[in-house]
Amino acid sequence: MLVPVLLAMLQQPAAPPPPAAPKPLTSPISRAVVQPAEAAVLVGDTLRLLAVGYDSAGRAVPAKVSWFASGGFFEGSVDSTGLVTGGATGTVTVTAIVRPEKGGKPATAFGRVTVLPQPATRLVVSPAVSRLYVGQSLALDAVPFAANDDRRYDEVRWVSDRPAVVAISNDGRVSARAVGQATITATAGRATWRRAVTVVPNTVTQVSLEPASAQARTGDVVPLKFTARAAGRTISDVRPEWSVSSGGGSVSDAGFVADEPGTYRVFAGFAGRTAEAVVTVRPRDVRRPTTLVGRLPLKFSAAEFWLHPDGKHGYITTIGDRAYAIDVSDPAKPAITDSIVVDARTINDLMTTEDGKYGVLTREGASNRKNGIVILSFEDPAHPKQIAEFTETVTGGVHSTFIYKGYVYLTDDATGSMRVIDIRDPYKPRQVARWETPRPSAGRTLHDIDVKDGLAYLSYWNDGLVTLDVGNGMKGGSPENPKLVSQLKYDLNALYREVEAVGGPGFIRGTHTAWRAGKYVFVGDEVFSAKPRPTEGGGVIGLGRAYGRLHVVDVSDIANPRVVAHYEPKDGGTHNVWVAGDTLYLGDYQGGLRVLDISGELRGDLLRQGREIAHVVTGDKQGMVPNASNAWGAIYRDGYIYVPDINSGLWIVKVDSKSELVP
Repeated sequence: MLVPVLLAMLQQPAAPPPPAAPKPLTSPISRAVVQPAEAAVLVGDTLRLLAVGYDSAGRAVPAKVSWFASGGFFEGSVDSTGLVTGGATGTVTVTAIVRPEKGGKPATAFGRVTVLPQPATRLVVSPAVSRLYVGQSLALDAVPFAANDDRRYDEVRWVSDRPAVVAISNDGRVSARAVGQATITATAGRATWRRAVTVVPNTVTQVSLEPASAQARTGDVVPLKFTARAAGRTISDVRPEWSVSSGGGSVSDAGFVADEPGTYRVFAGFAGRTAEAVVTVRPRDVRRPTTLVGRLPLKFSAAEFWLHPDGKHGYITTIGDRAYAIDVSDPAKPAITDSIVVDARTINDLMTTEDGKYGVLTREGASNRKNGIVILSFEDPAHPKQIAEFTETVTGGVHSTFIYKGYVYLTDDATGSMRVIDIRDPYKPRQVARWETPRPSAGRTLHDIDVKDGLAYLSYWNDGLVTLDVGNGMKGGSPENPKLVSQLKYDLNALYREVEAVGGPGFIRGTHTAWRAGKYVFVGDEVFSAKPRPTEGGGVIGLGRAYGRLHVVDVSDIANPRVVAHYEPKDGGTHNVWVAGDTLYLGDYQGGLRVLDISGELRGDLLRQGREIAHVVTGDKQGMVPNASNAWGAIYRDGYIYVPDINSGLWIVKVDSKSELVP
């Protein structure tokens, strides 16, 4: 019985194979979103973002995501998983490229993370006051700061424990009402400030201000001496309240200065008594004509210029892979004598040692990702030769360098640190030190370095001006062991709100350059809009119009630097500066070359004061970008100003004497 059954089964046709599983349909991504699209974190904190792609039916599509930070990328970072780190106050614009796992076109989505300052932990109150006289009144100013010295804007609340003795208003005006003692308290966020104040009897019968009259130019600081007397004797600790009759001038304990010509009445008040002085101010009258001496157009976008100590040879770098050696022995006929070609997209900086025997150029964007610095021999200044390189710790790129007494102080793009390289044997460079601010690496960027008299002045972008002892001795520092001397931070976001208004959040801004001269450090900011607009005109390719101001920082007390003046051109920004004597030379990008009078005491608005000596438009038809200025910086020597322009190469100009003005 089994055999027929088996035969029958064998004779039956085979069953058809089961149908193949249908191939899954590819769902193209029609849109992508970042979640959350808007968020905020504190400096140093992190936030995870999520990016999702959706098809036309609104269904989520399996996808791979690539993350990028753009816009104000100096304020934070995003990693490959979408983790955003807040590095500095500002805005981080995040881009997510969402690609379908099964193929298809990607979609792009954007998010914006605002990085907020940490809570206020301290208050800086000025003026310092602990003793008042009955009837005296003073306005106190309280500024909140976070623990990392970021500026805060928390509301300040004032209170006196004995208002019958010392009263204080909501805006910080303190009034001494009766003899006695009281404690003034100011609070903002988590910050608290207290000061015990003693009120003594007021015996002052006469006040005076000297000189009673004075004459000055705009920008001149006129010292004023306030004197209070009682029974014929001078009282030394009396502090007046200052005021001036016109908005074109300002006055403080340091003196009076006018930004505009005119006649000013200056007042010093104390407990109901007032002394007055009259200051007559005339125009500064420093404007001078200029002459174009020599011109060398280039086929590459130019960058920095350096003049050899012999004064006969110069070197201009490019936003490219080469630097040119130039004979400038006849400034009217500059001529290329040689070039140096290296693996780089940008050679930002080139500088020689003080004796001119050796030098260094920087590299960024090398094809093999080995950037760092190249050491050069200038045995023949017209034909520099590469003799060594250093990439070991700075392969991520070097933007700027400064050579001082056998050491190279350089900026490390990858870590935002300063590295010190010993080139006393130029054939065997070696790192001897590293220094960096404590800020999270996401927001730490070092842009430039200037070294004078054993002090290094670091332009630390989000961290302002940092001063280090690298051999001066005041803090026991050396090239191998830099020591912090002081730091000056200021609120970049507040300074450039107009740029944010034009281009939106995420604009690029930071402390860019510094130059020590006398008791001042001239500190320049570099600022660009987040979204360059053709209607703004000119500027740097890919970045658009530049903005920014030059801060004048008084470092006569170097442990406590303070901004006392500023210059802000209206048609450009502030890039590199050079100071010679009482004159400052500035490349302000699309504004060209600016020459400023910085003689005497500096206070207030240098532009309004008429301190601009000359303006040179560094653009002509020979430019790679015709008739468009884009001045990088300037160097002065023996009456000549050497100006590299990104769009047009090298300009050599001079400022003429006033007698050469055309009637």
